[in-house]
Amino acid sequence: MQTVESDVGYIRRALQLAAEAEANGDVPIGAVLVSNDVVIETKNEKELRGDATAHAEMLALQRAASELQMWRLPGATMYVTKEPCVMCAGAMVAARIKRLVYGCKDPKGGAAGSVVDIVHNPELNHRIDVTAGVLEEETAAQLQAFFRKRRKTGAP
Repeated sequence: MQTVESDVGYIRRALQLAAEAEANGDVPIGAVLVSNDVVIETKNEKELRGDATAHAEMLALQRAASELQMWRLPGATMYVTKEPCVMCAGAMVAARIKRLVYGCKDPKGGAAGSVVDIVHNPELNHRIDVTAGVLEEETAAQLQAFFRKRRKTGAP
């Protein structure tokens, strides 16, 4: 069972990974997937890979499937700095992860309750326990600073 302290610790690590993503020119989003004693750390790599699906969460699920030799992750917890998008939330439901813990909400594309709620949809075969708002101010500030900088430079 995860504790509030471990939730905060994993989100802090995800913030560090998000900073690494930003250094590579990507939107600063980091993810840590924990399944039993296995810890997988990833970050956004869309720009780095030139791949629209290279979100931190997707990369974590792919690595977990490879390292654990199973695509079903029923005991796993995904820690991510920002509320997942539709693609990532759908992949988490498909992987049957147990728990999602995230920092800030995404009012423009969040799929864990902000815009849509894929992770709790009763029509789907699986639902995910969600803890939202862990280090919300820090995770939001990191993203806001990134996009403020981008607007100043006129970057896409």
